[in-house]
Amino acid sequence: MSGLVTVDSNFTASETLANLQSALQAANMTVFATFDHADAAQKVGLELRPTAVLAFGNPAAGTKLMQSNQAAGIDLPLKILVWEDESGKAKLSYNDPVWLAERHALGSSAAPVIAGMTKLLATLTQRAAKG
Repeated sequence: MSGLVTVDSNFTASETLANLQSALQAANMTVFATFDHADAAQKVGLELRPTAVLAFGNPAAGTKLMQSNQAAGIDLPLKILVWEDESGKAKLSYNDPVWLAERHALGSSAAPVIAGMTKLLATLTQRAAKG
C-alpha cells in the first residue's frame, strides 16, 4: 500500500505494544490515545487478531504542519498500528511522513519537521520490534 511503512517484530504483539509504549515514554512523546481494536471487537462478539493503535506526538511539530495546511490535522497526531498477521507474526505499521507531506502539499518549509518525524518513527518502530 502506498504511503504505509510496515516493520516486522521479533516479539509477540503484546510485547511489541509494551515495547512501543516504553519507547514513546523514553522519547518524551505525548500519548493522546490507545485504540485496542481487538478488545472492541470482542465486546461486540467478534474476533480480531491483536490490533492496537497508539496515537502520539509533539504538539509543536504537528502544529507547524497544520499551519502549512490545516487539513493535515486529519493525519495527526502520528499513529503506529501494532498488529498480528495470519501467521501470528507481530508487525508495526505507520504512515510515511513523506507521503503525508505529499498528500497535504506541505511544501519545502515542512521538510525539517517531516525529516524529524521520519527519523522518530523509524527509531520508535525499531526499538519496539527489535528491542
